[in-house]
Amino acid sequence: MFVQITIAAIISAAIGGLIGYAARKRMAKADANSIEAQAEKRLAEAHNKEQELILKAKEKALEIIEEAKIEEKKRQADLDKTRERIENRESLVDTKLQEFETRKQKLEEKVQEILSIKEKVEEARAKSVQRLEEIGKLSQEDAKIELTQHVERDAQEDLLHLRIKLDRRNQEDIEREAKEKVINAMQRTACDHSQETTGTMIELPSDEMKGRIIGKEGRNIKTIEKMTGCELIIDETPNMLVISSFSPIRRRVCYLALKKLITDGRIQPARIEEFIEESKKELALDIHKAGEEALHKMGIIGIDPKLVSIVGRLKYRTSYGQNVLNHSIEVGYLSGLMAEELGMNPAKARKAGFFHDIGKAIDHETQGAHTEIGHTILKKFNIDEETAEVALTHHDTNPPLLLTKVVMAADAISASRVGARRDTFEQYVARLEELEDTAKDFPGVERVYAIQAGREIRVFVNPTQIDDYQAYNLAKDIARKIESQLQYPGEIKVHLIRESKIIEYAR
Repeated sequence: MFVQITIAAIISAAIGGLIGYAARKRMAKADANSIEAQAEKRLAEAHNKEQELILKAKEKALEIIEEAKIEEKKRQADLDKTRERIENRESLVDTKLQEFETRKQKLEEKVQEILSIKEKVEEARAKSVQRLEEIGKLSQEDAKIELTQHVERDAQEDLLHLRIKLDRRNQEDIEREAKEKVINAMQRTACDHSQETTGTMIELPSDEMKGRIIGKEGRNIKTIEKMTGCELIIDETPNMLVISSFSPIRRRVCYLALKKLITDGRIQPARIEEFIEESKKELALDIHKAGEEALHKMGIIGIDPKLVSIVGRLKYRTSYGQNVLNHSIEVGYLSGLMAEELGMNPAKARKAGFFHDIGKAIDHETQGAHTEIGHTILKKFNIDEETAEVALTHHDTNPPLLLTKVVMAADAISASRVGARRDTFEQYVARLEELEDTAKDFPGVERVYAIQAGREIRVFVNPTQIDDYQAYNLAKDIARKIESQLQYPGEIKVHLIRESKIIEYAR
C-alpha cells in the first residue's frame, strides 16, 4: 500500500512536472513571439529609414553632379577665353617680331651707310689736313700744340677771373663770420694791460738813505747787487732809486729786500743777506698764491702744486712789455668764448688757452723754445694731450687741431690790443726790414715797402715778367712765406701792385 502510494506520488510528480514544463514552454514561446515581433518591427522601421536616406543621398548626389556640371561649363568657358587671349597675343608677338626684324634690317643698312660716309669723311679730312699742312707749312702735331696752348691761355684767364670772384666771395663771408665771433668774444672780455719795463722805481724817505744804501766804500750796494743780480741806479733824482734788471723776479726780490731794509734802518751786509732770503721766501709764497688765483679764475682744478708755482712765475714774466700771466688769462677767456660760439667745449679751450705760454715761465732757465718747454712741462704733470699739443703748435703755420687755431686767434687778439705790447725802436726797425726782405726774395719783385707799422706790405712787381695770373699767385706765395717765417700779432695785408706804363712821343 505504501509502495502504491509512493508510486502514485512519483507518477503524480512526474505528470505535474511535465504539465509545468509544457506550461513553461508555452509561456516562453509566447514571450519569444513577442520579442521577435518587436525585432521585426524595428527591422522594418530601419529598412524604411534606410530607403529614405538612400533616396536623400541620391537626390544630394544629383544636385552635386548638376553643380559640378555647371562649374565645369564655367571653367571650360574661362579656358576658352584664356586660350583665345593667348592666341591673340601670339599673333601680336609674331607681328611685333616681324616688325622688329624689319627695323633691324633697316638699321643695319643705315649703319653700313654711316660707316661708308665716315670713311669718306676721314678721307676728306686727311686730304684737308694734308692740304692745310702744304698751305700753312705747319704739321698736325705743331698745330695741335699751338691750339692747345691757345685754349690753355683762354682757360687760365677764365679760371683766374672765376677764382678771384670765388675767393673774394668766400673771403668776404669768412671774414664777416670770423669778425662777428671775434668781436663777440672781445666784447665779453675785459682785461687790464700794463707795460712793464726793465726798471723798478723805489721811493726813499730821504736822500740820506742813498748814502746808507751805498754803504762804506760801496759794500752795501755791492752786496745787494751781487745777491740779487740787479743793478741799483742812484742818480740825482731826489728821494728815488731805480732797480734795473731784465728779470722781473730778481727785481721783485731786490724791491722787497730794500723795502725791509729801509723800514728796519739797519743796512749792513749781514742784514742785507737776511732780508734777501726772507724776500725770496715771501716771493715764493706770492708766486704760488698768484698761480692759485689764476687757476681759480680759469676754473681749473686738480693741478700739481709744483705746476701751480710754475704758473705763478708768469706773473713776473713779460713779453714785449705785456705781463704773460695776464696775457694767459685773457687768452683763456677768449678761447673759451670763441669755442662756445663754434660749438666746441669751452672748458677745454679755456684750459688750453691758459696753458699755451706756460713754457715762458722757465724759458730763461731752460734751453729750447718756449713751445717745446711748455709741451714738456704739461706732459710731465700729466695734463691732457690736446692741451700739451696746443702749447707745442700754437705758433705753427698749419696746426693739426682746430683747438690750436682757436687759441692762436685768441693769442693774436690779446697781443694786438692797443697798448698791450710795445716794441723798442731797434726791434721795430728790425721787424720792418725783415718783413721787406721776406718779399724781396721772389723773382720779378722790384720794390717792397712795409707801411702802417708793419700791418701792410706793398709789393711792386715788373709787369713784363709777371702777368695778372702770376701776380695773383705771387701775392698768395708772399703771404704764405710771411706766415711760415715771421712771428707777428694780428695780420699783415699783402698789397701787390702791377702796373704798365707806356710812353710814346708824337714828333
